[in-house]
Amino acid sequence: MKVLFTGGGTAGHINPALAAAGYLRQKEPDAQILYVGNKGGMEERLVPQAGFEIKTVHISGFQRKLTPKNLWRNAQTVVRVFTSTAEAKKILQEFAPDVCVGTGGYVSGPVIREAAKLGIPCVIHESNAYPGVTTKMLAKSVKTVMLAVPDAKKYLDPKAVCTVTGNPVRGEVMAAQREESRKALGLDDRPLVLSFGGSLGASALNRAAAYMLAQSAKEGKYQHIHGYGAHDEKFLAECKEFGLDLEKSPQIQVLTYIDNMPQCLSAADLVIGRAGAMTLSEIEAKAKASILIPSPNVAENHQFHNAMALVNRGAAEIIEEKDLTGELLWEKVQGILSDPERLRSLGENAGKMETLDANERIYRVIKAAAKK
Repeated sequence: MKVLFTGGGTAGHINPALAAAGYLRQKEPDAQILYVGNKGGMEERLVPQAGFEIKTVHISGFQRKLTPKNLWRNAQTVVRVFTSTAEAKKILQEFAPDVCVGTGGYVSGPVIREAAKLGIPCVIHESNAYPGVTTKMLAKSVKTVMLAVPDAKKYLDPKAVCTVTGNPVRGEVMAAQREESRKALGLDDRPLVLSFGGSLGASALNRAAAYMLAQSAKEGKYQHIHGYGAHDEKFLAECKEFGLDLEKSPQIQVLTYIDNMPQCLSAADLVIGRAGAMTLSEIEAKAKASILIPSPNVAENHQFHNAMALVNRGAAEIIEEKDLTGELLWEKVQGILSDPERLRSLGENAGKMETLDANERIYRVIKAAAKK
């Protein structure tokens, strides 16, 4: 079987494709796999690292804010719509896949659209609760739209064929065990709060976290691991501003990056973070209570929809960034951790949302489309 995967722009589009491709390789070692990404995108680094061949087309998105610079960018995008289609067609004709799998991002558009025109069976995967523009555009042209959560279906064309597969979760996340992880991290019996805003950081979340950590240090009831990201250099100064002396607070760890996320997530009692699709899938997989602070700076506010999919099922609490303060965050943390029943129910309800066999479900959809 020859399978072409395409998706790019963010890790949220790339990682599901790589997880599905990795599982396909396990099931069918002789399968030929090609990844098509966007020239200059992070997929050019991540895909070869995962051991897959990659080819690229050059595509960009339209800028909504009409400044002189963005008008020029939009003009370039119009040209790239045509050139990327020609590039995609050439790759498709040379590789001749049995099936194409799209996971979102600008690059999926021309590749999947052209594959469908050539009569190649196509399927797409949507990791968010609110489908992206590319998914909406392609939904009627593909054999199947694979959804991470059922909520996404109502935003798609009624004629689209949808199936819920869930989001694939990394094997190392599933394998991590709570007690072993807590022991390895040197934790005691106090609850652990894990908080982070992504690899690049999140200023508003970090400032609220700095206040929370300072208040928690005074009481000493909880342990904390916080990842503040590479681009928020003022976070440590904010900790001092709120009176936190990290050298005198061994129960609080602050890190630029959380490199051992599977271990930290497994050890945590309460998670605070953004509402990216893959983060939520890991929270669900480990059945963790969480306070979600969706990023407002994403397309179509999809993180809010992701978060509400959990909130509406009693699986998380939410603070919108416009309402976020350190005082409110600290109040929420204390409210959850001081109520064992609330902590338990949030975690249990999150666990009920996870589709643990997502990789197998995705593989079956790909296999069925290829046979057709």
